[in-house]
Amino acid sequence: MKVIRSISEMQSFALRRQMQGKSIALVPTMGALHEGHRSLVRRARKDNELVVVSIFVNPLQFGPREDLKKYPRTLARDEALLKEEQADVLFAPSAEDMFPAGFATFVDVPALSATLCGPFRPGHFRGVATVVAKLLQIVQPNRAYFGEKDYQQVRVIARMAEDLNIPVRLVACPTVRENDGLACSSRNRYLSRREREEAVKLYQALYLGRELVEQKIMTDSGKLGRRLMQVLKTIPRSRVDYVSVVDPVNLQAMKKIRRPALLAAALWIGQTRLIDNVMIP
Repeated sequence: MKVIRSISEMQSFALRRQMQGKSIALVPTMGALHEGHRSLVRRARKDNELVVVSIFVNPLQFGPREDLKKYPRTLARDEALLKEEQADVLFAPSAEDMFPAGFATFVDVPALSATLCGPFRPGHFRGVATVVAKLLQIVQPNRAYFGEKDYQQVRVIARMAEDLNIPVRLVACPTVRENDGLACSSRNRYLSRREREEAVKLYQALYLGRELVEQKIMTDSGKLGRRLMQVLKTIPRSRVDYVSVVDPVNLQAMKKIRRPALLAAALWIGQTRLIDNVMIP
């Protein structure tokens, strides 16, 4: 596996492979890789001749009181994992290279960024859209792979790529879960043993919500949200940011659940913020 750290080298490498007719995949990550990331690399490996995995802890998507400094950085371990998964390139640029002094251009997708996590993380999705736009320009992939656990992020990036006519196919892959249902996340390692045991209630609440709708016991999103809040509030030292039912395409709130919907939630357990979602068919 080749390790590339400079933007110019990555651009030159990708251009040479394109001229050879190679199909290129990009799997953008912030490192601290887990089984969810592995699944993206495997899918990319299956679909393409060249797999590029980027690892970049993007400072633009962290708020002033968020966990940028303590976000896990495990580059040596991540590199070993990517070799196991037969990635071709690890692209690990520096913040100074990605956002040099004087950087002043940002990408914003306001409508899709205004719901769910948006009000709780001002500027987060602008940072996500900006860094992904840069990565797509640098690597010039045929396909880019994202996990559906970060469903809002996927929708923001899809809208951005469509609006800016970026010639890439976005591939959204199913959420990978641990044995008890907790969605794989780099932030799970922040949880204490007791917090980890309680965290599974997030998925259990969402699964319950889907069951209540599918069985037509509840189709009013307000009542459903209040019912699920009761479950989540049983978690010690927790704080719920939101439980929402939204349209899967435009992410706007739905009052009555009479068509496919996304049920999503975010909560804090101690000092750790977790998000998850399930699709209601």
